[in-house]
Amino acid sequence: MTTKLLPARHAAHRPDAAGAGRPIPPDDRRRVERIWRGPADQPRWARPALLGLLALTAVLYLWDLSASGYANSFYAAAVQAGTKSWKAFFFGSLDAGNSITVDKPPASLWVMELSGRIFGFNSWSLLVPQALEGVAAVGLLYSTVRRVASSTAGLAAGAALALTPAAVLMFRFDNPDALLVLCMVTGAYAVTRALDDGRTRWLVLAGSVIGLAFLTKMLQGFLVLPAFALTYLLAGPVPLRRRIGQVLAGAAAVVVAAGWWVLAVTLWPASDRPYIGGSTNNSILELVFGYNGLGRIFGGSGNGGGGAGGASGSSFGGATGLSRLFSSEMGNEISWLLPAALVGFVALLWFTRRAPRTDRLRAAALLWGGWLLVTGLVFSYMQGTIHPYYTVALAPAIAALVALAARAAWERRATVTGRLTCVALVLAAGLWSFVLLGRTSSWQPELRWLVLVLTLVAGIGLAVPIRPRLAVRGLLAGGLAAALLGTAAFGVATAASPHTGSIPSVGPAAAASAAGGPGTGGGLPSGRAGAAGGAGSSAGSASRGGTGTSAPGSAAKTGSAPGGSAKSGSMPTGSAPTGSRAAGGTTSGSSGLGGAAGGMASGGGGATTSTALTDALKATSSTWAAAVVGDQSAATLELATGKAVISIGGWSGTDPSPTLAQFERYVATGQVRYLIASGGMAMGGGSAGVAAQITKWVAAHYKKITIGGQTVYDLSQPLS
Repeated sequence: MTTKLLPARHAAHRPDAAGAGRPIPPDDRRRVERIWRGPADQPRWARPALLGLLALTAVLYLWDLSASGYANSFYAAAVQAGTKSWKAFFFGSLDAGNSITVDKPPASLWVMELSGRIFGFNSWSLLVPQALEGVAAVGLLYSTVRRVASSTAGLAAGAALALTPAAVLMFRFDNPDALLVLCMVTGAYAVTRALDDGRTRWLVLAGSVIGLAFLTKMLQGFLVLPAFALTYLLAGPVPLRRRIGQVLAGAAAVVVAAGWWVLAVTLWPASDRPYIGGSTNNSILELVFGYNGLGRIFGGSGNGGGGAGGASGSSFGGATGLSRLFSSEMGNEISWLLPAALVGFVALLWFTRRAPRTDRLRAAALLWGGWLLVTGLVFSYMQGTIHPYYTVALAPAIAALVALAARAAWERRATVTGRLTCVALVLAAGLWSFVLLGRTSSWQPELRWLVLVLTLVAGIGLAVPIRPRLAVRGLLAGGLAAALLGTAAFGVATAASPHTGSIPSVGPAAAASAAGGPGTGGGLPSGRAGAAGGAGSSAGSASRGGTGTSAPGSAAKTGSAPGGSAKSGSMPTGSAPTGSRAAGGTTSGSSGLGGAAGGMASGGGGATTSTALTDALKATSSTWAAAVVGDQSAATLELATGKAVISIGGWSGTDPSPTLAQFERYVATGQVRYLIASGGMAMGGGSAGVAAQITKWVAAHYKKITIGGQTVYDLSQPLS
């Protein structure tokens, strides 16, 4: 009797006595090998190295993430509202009752709100999406650079991005910048793919993600468009007429992806949606081209929004000019590799000066160099509100340029130009790191001297044309260490410190002290947990999360960083509150702008609350539990109680929302229970503003009571 043999491809499906020990089918084995090895054109070690880089990045961004609590309470409250109301989700409302929106479009909130709806709203569901967006950005940058240069260059670019202090800060925080950076890197990847094969779909994808970047942070997302369009028009692999048509198709994708939400908000009846926070006339178009548009460039347009308080850009970002990105807090956040990136950009253009029109290396130089120059010049000279952490938008371009230039110079190290470029890159990165570390000489003082020694040894050694192979590798390792050691140290120190408030800062506590706080013009505290982490025109609560309450399931922490104590900052007016953890888990402190102890700070300051006041608001069943002047005060109460709170006047108290007539209707129909008085009744907009009008009307018609030491008007108890 003979046994019929099965074909080899079916061998894995033969039954055996034990039901185990079956061989892996060849197709599955090859699939696993492809996943592990990656593309056939990259070395065997590249994919494991990439997975290791992504794993380490995830650890850096996720480790002890909940230490920052709700981070920026302004956006955290909006996320909480979006988990309770789909209308608040769509518009980006600050409260579930939909009285007013935040001063940004809602795309970044959507991601966090979906996470909160799936896993429940808490510190982790709020911040983990931000960290994962950072890991994705690192992976996409690797892939983009690898397609042009090599796996080694891709890994170097990914590591440089992951370790940039501004990136570490924003990918562990709930501001919109994390999604913004991911969208822009995705756009650069799509343009790079279009440069490879000339397919229109890649430019449409690039336009679509930049449209999403607009829905994340409005016009800042468009700063990369000139570089994208110019690069493809110059270096695209198809005839000029087709290139023009493809760029127009990408532009159309931008308009559709960015415009659908703007159109929907514009056409939606104003009476049936929240007020557009930060605008002067309840118009999303005015917000786009006013406060978040020309107002950012030239200053003085629109109402002071999230973190602005109507202040000029120099109050937060330092004086305008080419030195802005290298000075003060901005220098600490982004400039570690910026000199090397500028050197690398020039070197790449020189190396490719005689290359064909479609040369991929020159196209990459134009793409990332255009991104860096346009965005960097705008940040350097914009007159309106700018915060140091905005500079995270420069991090991918800096990382890519340094990696591409280093790879190109290394390949040309047999020439004088190649060796001099290697030396220039190492010296530019290492010597500038030595200078930056010198600004915080009390923190790890030996580190800067180690950087200096490595820089000089590697720089001098790389200038010598002939040396043993082992020495070459040692010099290369020393040059990489000199370039990355400073930014890596500041990045790790940033991850080790909890951050709260509207203007967080990087590195150890000593760094912000040396930089004069966020900007050379004084400005607001850094927002580390345990510090006065407020925003706007008064400081925030010193409590974790900047909300006056701790994140669920976590104890309050102070924001002491390695080698330093919790940092307090100076404000343009008034003084920052000194928070203390009182009995019963409440936070007490004095509010800025004339606020009384325990009072609700107006004009955008974070507020303090008490157990009694929190319990009273939790017991309400109205649409809004209370009304209070300023977004930060409203956000504090929302996070503490889970109830919707009306923010009178928006961030700085100057938004004309709600009007007195609207507020009277809310009270008459029982939609709001309490008005919480601001200490000293100091508020934005002056005596003619809506905040003053509403509080004056309430004081004349409703009973004043005290809850937990706080003055409150009970809107269910008229005086007569």
